[in-house]
Amino acid sequence: MIDPVIVAARRSAVTPRGGAFRMLEIHQLAAPVMTDLLRDAGLRPEDVDEVILGNALGAGGNPARVAALAAGLPERVAGLSIDRQCCGGLDAVLLADALIRAGRHEVVIAGGAESWSRRPLRLRTDPDGGPPAAYEQPPFTPWPERDPGMTEAAEAIAARLGISRAEQDEWTIASHASALAALPRIRSEITVISDICADSFTRRMNARTCARAPVLAGSVTAANTAVAADGAGFCLLVSGRVARRLSTPRLRILAGATLGADPELPGLAPVPAIRAVLKAAALTPDALDAIELMEAFAVQAIACARLAGLPADRINRGGGALARGHPIGASGAINLVRLFHELEAGGRTGLAAIAAAGGLGTAALLERLA
Repeated sequence: MIDPVIVAARRSAVTPRGGAFRMLEIHQLAAPVMTDLLRDAGLRPEDVDEVILGNALGAGGNPARVAALAAGLPERVAGLSIDRQCCGGLDAVLLADALIRAGRHEVVIAGGAESWSRRPLRLRTDPDGGPPAAYEQPPFTPWPERDPGMTEAAEAIAARLGISRAEQDEWTIASHASALAALPRIRSEITVISDICADSFTRRMNARTCARAPVLAGSVTAANTAVAADGAGFCLLVSGRVARRLSTPRLRILAGATLGADPELPGLAPVPAIRAVLKAAALTPDALDAIELMEAFAVQAIACARLAGLPADRINRGGGALARGHPIGASGAINLVRLFHELEAGGRTGLAAIAAAGGLGTAALLERLA
């Protein structure tokens, strides 16, 4: 067993769909981040063995391979693209960790990239020869009656747990406020692309602004839901042998888990994954110094924090997806990048967690070594 180490973590800014990154393809978001990662760690492109990239909205074609070539990595780097929807970016890092532990690779770039702006249109062919039918959400279960839209699933959580619109709006306001306060220290983790060096959706929010937001379903509104967005985030993982010759900051993955749960309440799926990683590391939530919890919906984050017993003062101290946006396949990796830098700024142990459509939840524990 070879203990892997995360020696660098970077991301692009996150911009809303149709915003500053609207002209960029997936590889154009990913490649500059990969290049900066290698520079940060003092490694060369030829040192890289593999690239693993989470992506949910692309049209196949192995975007990991395309991004690797765009970043100037050797042609021998095949690239592996995975689709576990919102969990994909974080799952890519866990997979890289496993491959290094198995002795398969020594240097792996892993994370996710997504472009809502450039996503292909989705059409389903008619077997009877009629015109293709457009669709927005693919099936996440074989049972249509157990495959809700994500907004409706979020409202179902609010109804089940008694989480009010006011509570969701308060969480949203706090997320934006934390992100605004953290802007100066967050800039160092962002690779500048198209002259964009900060998350462009972050703004001053208040109760009046939230009250004006259109209702999407019950208590779920356009304000307390993360906007569709473009962005990329990656971590550079190396074997212990490689890490020993580098002088970059080092963190390791203490535990990771991806678990399935009720597909009708996908927002709650991170809870069993969080419990599993804490149990594996023999830790309690109070032992966590920093937590990056996905905010696809405010109600989802509130519910997961409540059910997992997470300390509120350590969650998303630099703001969350409500203040950035949600580039689906990249969001889990962006959370891990944020956690890496939060722990580098102070603290020893942290948690990243995210839910995905279909009732999937991924969680990872990081420990700072130096």
